[in-house]
Amino acid sequence: MNSIPLSHKSFYLNKRRFFSGILAVISLTISGCSTTPPYNQKPHTQDESQASRPIIKHHKTPGVRAPSFSFAKRAWEDLPGWMEDDLAQAWPAFLRSCDVLYKKRTWGKICEKSKRLGNPTVASVRAFFHIHFTPHQIATSEKNNKGLVTGYYEPQIYGSRFRTKSYKYPILGIPDELTAKKMSVSPEYFPRQEIEKNFASMEIPVLFWVADKIDLFFLQIQGSGRVSLPNGEIVKIGFGMSNGLPYTSIGKVLVEQGEIKLHEASMEGIKKWANANPNKLDNLLHKNERYIFFKNLKNLDEGPIGAMNVPLTPERSLAVDPQIIPLGFPVYLATTWPNSNKPLNRLVLAQDTGSAIKGPLRGDFFWGFGPQAGYQAGKMKQIARMWVLLPNIRSIDSP
Repeated sequence: MNSIPLSHKSFYLNKRRFFSGILAVISLTISGCSTTPPYNQKPHTQDESQASRPIIKHHKTPGVRAPSFSFAKRAWEDLPGWMEDDLAQAWPAFLRSCDVLYKKRTWGKICEKSKRLGNPTVASVRAFFHIHFTPHQIATSEKNNKGLVTGYYEPQIYGSRFRTKSYKYPILGIPDELTAKKMSVSPEYFPRQEIEKNFASMEIPVLFWVADKIDLFFLQIQGSGRVSLPNGEIVKIGFGMSNGLPYTSIGKVLVEQGEIKLHEASMEGIKKWANANPNKLDNLLHKNERYIFFKNLKNLDEGPIGAMNVPLTPERSLAVDPQIIPLGFPVYLATTWPNSNKPLNRLVLAQDTGSAIKGPLRGDFFWGFGPQAGYQAGKMKQIARMWVLLPNIRSIDSP
């Protein structure tokens, strides 16, 4: 869950008025949006004759090949499981998006009307979305509408405020020199190996000391968590800043080296390998030069803070590529439960980002806090389809 600055977006439209209006909606919403720090279903046949011609939009970043993708208008009945989803469970997450988006003209009226619903029923929430939004399916320029969704969670790790024989691995705070520069975006700093070796001489603050190095590594992958102290106290930490270097999947490295099989490249599989190969662990972890610095947080009763600077909602928040899906927008996700063919179709909110979450059909599903959430997140790597719900033009100016 790392800071990814939004860049300019260009939209190529057909001549139809509807899509000109949609362009205006998206442009108005994105213009004031920026990110701040903190993922196998049955085939669905589309009737292209009834679908509107998609908007093709291209994102350009210097030195990076621009992905092409489309938002194609769809009917609500095209969304698998839409009528069965308990949309009331997504309502609190939607209201948190409105806490940020209500200042934008596109969203002002919609968010104002959402507050009038009070404690809505599933039926009233569904009616609200039918009135104010239209689903648009995301596809690549090759007309592929299937992508990948992984999972993440808020872990709990055992630690201490003091270094001991058992607690010897540091959770590091933001380096003083970076804090002094008041940087909003991480610069390129030292790689993981240098930080772990020289953090004391670099005078990087230590927030806590933990007992398990691989748990610390996965804490950095998740971007936030809770530290359980020996006296029973639990403290919350969140993403502070990264060292700005690229992320490398250690699971992929292990597979390429023949250390594990592809189906074993889950969090649990990697931990099992680490426990069996302690002498090889440092060399593996150093393959991922990216390093995360943390900061202390409050409000244990709420989820971790995502890229929108609002608490994430378990099983209703999604990390996305914000250069494609604007943060805060509702997204309908059609996928399956981890390692299963059981459908997992539900409304989620694009409220977070991640260094590995890139492209038009890539998501990271937030499972929540604790061991069960970690179990689901660790094994989730599913095929998924996505629809972004775009505000209807009439919702902007209607009373």
